[in-house]
Amino acid sequence: MHIVITGANRGIGKTMSDQYRMAGHTVTGTARDGSAQVTLDVTDPAQHAAMAEQLQGQPVDLLVCNAGVYLDKGHDIGGYPAGIWAQSFATNVTGVFLTIQSLLPNLRAARGKIVIISSQMASDNHAPGGSYIYRASKAAALNLGRNLATDLRQDGIAVGIYHPGWVQTDMGGSVADITAEEAATGLLERFEALSLDTTGCFETWDGQPHAY
Repeated sequence: MHIVITGANRGIGKTMSDQYRMAGHTVTGTARDGSAQVTLDVTDPAQHAAMAEQLQGQPVDLLVCNAGVYLDKGHDIGGYPAGIWAQSFATNVTGVFLTIQSLLPNLRAARGKIVIISSQMASDNHAPGGSYIYRASKAAALNLGRNLATDLRQDGIAVGIYHPGWVQTDMGGSVADITAEEAATGLLERFEALSLDTTGCFETWDGQPHAY
């Protein structure tokens, strides 16, 4: 398979890339700092155009939209600068859409799959307060994935949305529940199981349906 993973230079993205390569698959990773095969700031339309040109004619069996930011971590209700709303949505929502839009011809050529890494923090049923920007952006990414699943079914493209768990990464912190290796292993199993029968699903890394 040819797999494209955004945000593949660290954390879960890097671990998923490593596991796929070890299994013999071809992986095209992206990173905004130039440390992966494709330099891509997911908020930059020009870089998306360059990626599309670089990958032109290469079918993509699986696109994993993993790149994301958590800019409001640790803020209280009085500490949310307006600019980080725009930055967060540009990465976590618009960036996901632009990535899919850019690689849609490649996905159609393979009748591939699209994965969106969201979070349990997107769920209306998981609302303990705080992290307003991150929660709102991940909820929007979930909604985006659900609607794309409807529109892309006619192309034979399945779309899945996943909560990766609370993972021991720079974003999750050292006291998180699971390692990046555990999260990646579970997620790869979910991606393998994704089909048109389950398109639009919102699931956890270990295969549990997640409440919307």
